[in-house]
Amino acid sequence: MQYWLFKSEPFKWSWEMQKAKGKEGQEWDGVRNYLARNNMRAMALGDRGFFYHSNEGLEVVGIVEICALAHHDSTTEDERWECVDIRALADVPKPVTLADVKANPKLADMSLVTSMRLSVQPVKDDEWLEVCRMGGLDGKTLKKL
Repeated sequence: MQYWLFKSEPFKWSWEMQKAKGKEGQEWDGVRNYLARNNMRAMALGDRGFFYHSNEGLEVVGIVEICALAHHDSTTEDERWECVDIRALADVPKPVTLADVKANPKLADMSLVTSMRLSVQPVKDDEWLEVCRMGGLDGKTLKKL
């Protein structure tokens, strides 16, 4: 299993909106960055991700699951752009702020710190477990949902 981080500005697409989509999930559309697109191409069904509120909040607020593999982004006719579908799995009981991540030496190399502008980022196994711990979740248990 691989782990990811999905950034969204809450005034455009919030965690509450994501949760409201239920089991069907939502297309993670509108990404126009080749590295972010390639990250989505590398995803597998069942991979987990953090849902991160960017711009406002600056915090990890939820856990998502990949529920549809990379496919054409329906918001454009340009065939270069693809996206995955994600569904909400769990709230993060104690949202993990960007400041908390930056203050944790275990997360110094996390893409959220080093590639802050990238909207879809990989998360290493140890980073997954640490952010889950900081947020009041057991990252190992979440692997088995």
